[in-house]
Amino acid sequence: MGLKLENVSKTFIGKKAVQDISFEVNKPGVFGLLGTNGAGKTTTIRMLLGIIKKDTGEITWNGKPVERKHVNFGYLPEERGVYPKTKIHDQLMYFAELKGMKKQEAEEAISKWAKVLKVEEYIQMPAEKLSKGNQQKIQFMTSILHNPELIVLDEPFSGLDPVNSEILKNVIIDLVKQGKYIIMSSHQMASIEEFCSDILILNKGKTVLQGNLKEIKEKYPANRLELSTNVSIDEFINNSNMTIEFSKNNDYSININSEDDAHKLLQNLVKNNVEINKFEIKKPTLNDIFIEKVGE
Repeated sequence: MGLKLENVSKTFIGKKAVQDISFEVNKPGVFGLLGTNGAGKTTTIRMLLGIIKKDTGEITWNGKPVERKHVNFGYLPEERGVYPKTKIHDQLMYFAELKGMKKQEAEEAISKWAKVLKVEEYIQMPAEKLSKGNQQKIQFMTSILHNPELIVLDEPFSGLDPVNSEILKNVIIDLVKQGKYIIMSSHQMASIEEFCSDILILNKGKTVLQGNLKEIKEKYPANRLELSTNVSIDEFINNSNMTIEFSKNNDYSININSEDDAHKLLQNLVKNNVEINKFEIKKPTLNDIFIEKVGE
């Protein structure tokens, strides 16, 4: 049955932070919760985890009201924080025991995840000795150590280099295979597109778009052409209805008004014996859609 929010609202000192939000995550996978800074994402997360109380509406997990005794959750907040002077191992044990884990069980989980996340060499160090990226992995470890059913990740890739981002991505993929329910909030739209089949976009506390990401994108006409050639084609584009968004070494990203314009360009290039290495008409990215919905 999963997580369900129905007409949930929250007001702080006369200002509505969240207004009548409704969505559900009814099967294992990753759900994307998006919005600009101050849009209401963190307030929504804190309500659905029972950290703060909602004013109106219903929030249920497997049909029961959200309470700590009903929800075994893991939470990686956007506000990072580890105890700088305390050994990583001691911090992990502390949080594991808070979640009800026995000592031996916690030790095994720490050993397992330290190996997976490649932080074994840091476990006996104080947190202040770790880089920002490794501290981030330790906090992620804290959120999944106790094998939660529902995991909320707020900006999980912030501060990670490409190698560590890939490690984290693989862990998230494995968690989904294990049947976990994951809510991900991020400003990195490429990560949301990679993981999330369903999304909700908030703006000023209100839902401005929600649904299946693939179906949402299908409703939009193509707006971009990715093109790679063996020579400069600026002159062909300057004489058309299209504009160059980006170009480097004869690789082009071109804004188009219609697919017909793109095909006319292709015909013109072939006619002039231009060698074409790549020609791909593309739908708007999630980033394009996000800017359209909240850019004002």
